[in-house]
Amino acid sequence: MDTLFNLSTLFCLISSLAFIVIFLYSTYIFYIENEKRAAFRALIIGLLLPIPYFIAWYYNYNILALVLFADLIITGLLFIYPFKTPQTICDETPLTKIDERNVMFSRNELIVGSENYKNYYTKYPEKEELDNIFRKEAGLCSDKSLFNHTFAFAAAHASFFAVGQFKKAVDGQVNSNRKETDPKKMSPFLKAWGKKLGALDIGFCELKDYHLYSHKGRGDEYGNEIQNTHSHAIAFTVEMTEEMVKAAPKSSIVMESAQQYLDSGRIAIQIAEFLHHLGYSARAHIDGNYQVICPLVARDAGLGEIGRMGLLMTPKQGPRVRLGVITTEFPLTTKDRKKLNYMLDFCLRCKKCAEVCPSKSISSDNPKKVDGVKRWQINSESCFTYWCKAGTDCGRCMATCPYSHPDNLLHNAIRFGIKYSPLFRQIAAPLDDFFYGRKPKSKKLPKWMN
Repeated sequence: MDTLFNLSTLFCLISSLAFIVIFLYSTYIFYIENEKRAAFRALIIGLLLPIPYFIAWYYNYNILALVLFADLIITGLLFIYPFKTPQTICDETPLTKIDERNVMFSRNELIVGSENYKNYYTKYPEKEELDNIFRKEAGLCSDKSLFNHTFAFAAAHASFFAVGQFKKAVDGQVNSNRKETDPKKMSPFLKAWGKKLGALDIGFCELKDYHLYSHKGRGDEYGNEIQNTHSHAIAFTVEMTEEMVKAAPKSSIVMESAQQYLDSGRIAIQIAEFLHHLGYSARAHIDGNYQVICPLVARDAGLGEIGRMGLLMTPKQGPRVRLGVITTEFPLTTKDRKKLNYMLDFCLRCKKCAEVCPSKSISSDNPKKVDGVKRWQINSESCFTYWCKAGTDCGRCMATCPYSHPDNLLHNAIRFGIKYSPLFRQIAAPLDDFFYGRKPKSKKLPKWMN
């Protein structure tokens, strides 16, 4: 018994020191994130929590030490116990193709009174009234919008203009002299080179029918049926800078979105042209010129899961990314995707994005059947209407998602707990609320933008 008491008191000393180190480090991380509330709370916990453990060791209170020792052991066992996680939170495979003409960006480009306008609303008369609501607002990057910022909007325009210059290069000329290429060597090369070009993560998958839109909804090819000539897809992510995202829905978010659409477009064009040079057909899918639904391709390439807010949730940056996709006839080496069910389970519980959404476009409900498939669906009309009012692409859901926190030891430890402990997933969102707030305020614009 004396041995157990001695072990318990020693354990209390180690625990008190560990708590001090953990919460002082947390305080430092919150401080450099400019999260004063979180830093203060972490500091207070770091000062108070170790007290009973230190007292039990210092005064040799054997019974108290044993109780604290047993409490930590039982708590630890509960967190590593493999509680069951729902296996079918969302369905995997869409049953029907999406027509790009129904996407809000396509509907926004319809010119009132044009032939395409008349044809679309003749087919979908119920959407015209909804769409006329966003047409009454100031519009994206308008000087009459809520978050007008002359320089930021001009910078966003410049980035979107540059993306537009890429559109003529999405296909490209295929070298008639095909070079023999080993698929086993191609995949690791593309991953390494893609990251050198600026991609965060890269994955490959076989191209499925449901990855493609049924018809084009933007540009000169409006209304054309999309024909697939490729067998595989390359998907990658680029990071949106946290500093620019955290101020959402202020002007920095649209400036950053535009920049990352440009960066992802550049990388996609480079990889597609690389394949053309080797003698293989390839197409870069970039902003304003997609034939595929990028989040579905990226998900099937193993880069993440599609969460409550309808965006791809990646394991380290959450939704704070933009996507790029290249489709090709090259027979890439692919692996069976591991479904990240723990991320969907976290989304099921968290609901933070739904609470902060200014337009209330994100549902707090569990996934429901949409076109025969169980999934989350946002209200795209109310979401886009707010964009047109704000003048930006909002991004509040992205900014407040607990997965969007910086890639560092503290937040990666939280992500580790979410991944491996069903019990931890239940407390992770409340912990995030405790430190950051359930409805945190938007951060100030970066100083250099003022």
